[in-house]
Amino acid sequence: MTFHAPLIIDMAGLTLTKTDRQRLKHPLVGGLILFARNWQNRAQLTKLCRDIKKVRKDLLICVDHEGGRVQRFKTDGFTHLPPMRALGELWRQDGKGAPGEGAMRATRAATACGYVLGAELRACGLDLSFTPVLDLDWGESSVIGDRAFDADARIVSLLAKSLMHGLLLSGMANCGKHFPGHGFVKADSHTDVPIDKRSLKAILADDAAPYRWLGGSLAGVMPAHVIYPKVDARPAGFSGKWLNDILRGQLGFAGAVFSDDLSMAGARVIDGESVSSTQAAVAALNAGCDLVLLCNQSLGEGTELDALINGLTEAQLKGQWQPQEISEARRRALLPASAATPWDALMVLPAYMQALDHIP
Repeated sequence: MTFHAPLIIDMAGLTLTKTDRQRLKHPLVGGLILFARNWQNRAQLTKLCRDIKKVRKDLLICVDHEGGRVQRFKTDGFTHLPPMRALGELWRQDGKGAPGEGAMRATRAATACGYVLGAELRACGLDLSFTPVLDLDWGESSVIGDRAFDADARIVSLLAKSLMHGLLLSGMANCGKHFPGHGFVKADSHTDVPIDKRSLKAILADDAAPYRWLGGSLAGVMPAHVIYPKVDARPAGFSGKWLNDILRGQLGFAGAVFSDDLSMAGARVIDGESVSSTQAAVAALNAGCDLVLLCNQSLGEGTELDALINGLTEAQLKGQWQPQEISEARRRALLPASAATPWDALMVLPAYMQALDHIP
């Protein structure tokens, strides 16, 4: 039987419970995403990550840790990283020096942010942060807003590439989001089903351009829970046209595709019909996702998590989706290939101390 562990789940507390361990041992579970509720201090986080790896070494420990308002760990030594818009603003400060000086300072700052972000997380045992945000700042989306580098796809691409270089220096992979672009629509896919009525030509020329330019550098991509009706009636994360024909075929992306959180409102309506988390997961996997996330469902009894694990197991047995060896290889490729620098050693590492000086 082909092995493929596509589920990224969450946990409720600061330590693993017996139920958490049972879920993580399930062969369809490939990783865990942590949130601020899983954080008390560095010692606790480091022990938690160590305990997760004792359950299964191959589990991918993830987090949304971008900087600005999306940074899960902010105390006990973690550097407060700026929102990505601050780097875009730095890029545009060319009038105060030689031509291009602002751009060069911004790319250096982006690399520093990526390195510090990755090195600090890895020192505590995490494997992957879902960053960088590649959305363009059209000034419309409150959920994206200052998480975006800029409105210019060229600036976004170059700053994202610099941030990804910093992640690489720390030994961490990357995940660009939200393909093909979430910044144009006002609606928040956490609570609504956003609709972007632009043409494919317009989207490819603007919002999706970073994915074309960075295709060889991106290790992961997370599609948006946004419907682009002139391309497909389904949200991008459930669309084979977007994921296989455009992202992989036309843009040449070869890494791992993560669904965005399947508990979001934008993921619970497909083809005009309300769907369960299992139906959403099957649709995402069949459309071309390698991994699917279900977040914030471990609270209380965690019945939704168990329903997804059991439902996807049943769907596999019924042949409603087929495990993919290439998808499993893409998941494992996101695991760090080198040992992390421990926190105390990191604090006196010249490269780290120099990077801190370049963060705006």
